[in-house]
Amino acid sequence: MKRTISVACLVLVSGFTAYAQSSAAKIDYFSAQDIQKQLADLDAKAEASGGSGSTLGEYANHQLKLSVRSSSGGAEMHAHYADVFYVTQGKATLITGGTITDAKTDDSGETKGNEITGGSTRVISVGDVVNIPPGTPHQLKIAKGTTYSAIVIKVKTQ
Repeated sequence: MKRTISVACLVLVSGFTAYAQSSAAKIDYFSAQDIQKQLADLDAKAEASGGSGSTLGEYANHQLKLSVRSSSGGAEMHAHYADVFYVTQGKATLITGGTITDAKTDDSGETKGNEITGGSTRVISVGDVVNIPPGTPHQLKIAKGTTYSAIVIKVKTQ
């Protein structure tokens, strides 16, 4: 697990080096120990409610989040954000594309619904990195008895 979190931190740091160097924004550091502690705290909440999350940081063009799920989530699509997942624990079936059933879009461009029909499925697991572009329906299916967690980078595109 320590190696996984270390790799995740390296991915995060290298991915935003250019942004940090070209901006006067503050620099945040999240140690592997801090992330592990937060994920452990979220695990307990996710067991009780099916899912939990926290925000590590919010910036001009992106957000750093932690997500833990013990049950499947609904389908969603973001008009103005790309999602990047770095899986830190467990596995999930990721469904992308297709059509969101019973879709409802709010004023911010976030669309949510019950499930996806006609999408592509793949299993994602520890160490995998996934980029989901804006406007792409996506949903995570979690097998009973499984805990899935990820570092999520939400990148604002518009």
